[in-house]
Amino acid sequence: MKDFDFAAGETVLVDKPLEWTSFGVVKKLRWEMKVKKVGHAGTLDPLATGLLILCTGKSTKTIDQIQGQIKEYEGEMVIGQTTPSHDLETEVDSESDISHITEENIHALLPQFTGKIMQVPPMHSAIKVDGVRVYKHARKGKEVKIDPREIEIMELEVTKIDLPKIQFRMVCSKGTYVRSFVRDFGKELGVGAYMSALRRTKIGDYSVEEAKSVEEWIEVIREWRASKEEEENK
Repeated sequence: MKDFDFAAGETVLVDKPLEWTSFGVVKKLRWEMKVKKVGHAGTLDPLATGLLILCTGKSTKTIDQIQGQIKEYEGEMVIGQTTPSHDLETEVDSESDISHITEENIHALLPQFTGKIMQVPPMHSAIKVDGVRVYKHARKGKEVKIDPREIEIMELEVTKIDLPKIQFRMVCSKGTYVRSFVRDFGKELGVGAYMSALRRTKIGDYSVEEAKSVEEWIEVIREWRASKEEEENK
């Protein structure tokens, strides 16, 4: 096993489980490490799984650099239905007939969403407008104007079509909201859509294949603490 030193500084690759918040993962592992400086390099929504990078000690200085790197996602959308949050966090609020939608309609839209495009972040997100996170407005039923921002989708492919479900893979820049992509894709199809699953597979050169689960990291951390205590008692 690699000799870890979480107090000095480590880059920790976690395969975040479903329904955990990114902060919840940080809090749990920080408590196990008994290390003050632990942060994550790019949040993942509770309903998303996959690569979450934690940095400890001196490695926290690399957080901004890691956050700026391109990301890869595997996702699934359901067309013909919409939700206010554009994912499963909220209930379906509209339904449309999709019997006329063909695989050709779906593939024909991909070029429109590839390259540099303008995107409006979702209302149910943590960005701030006038100093307030917009999801707080959304939960009160208030609409606020969110300005579009330029993002880049370098790669976009449909990996499976089993209507109403469409699975896809995306490589994109920092600041891209996959939920917004799904919302806009559904709009262009004319039937609406919401995101039913999302998994982050890469951040720059870091891959989820190299990541450990929260439970595996707890085991590693406890071994590290035990060996540290053994050394101190010598």
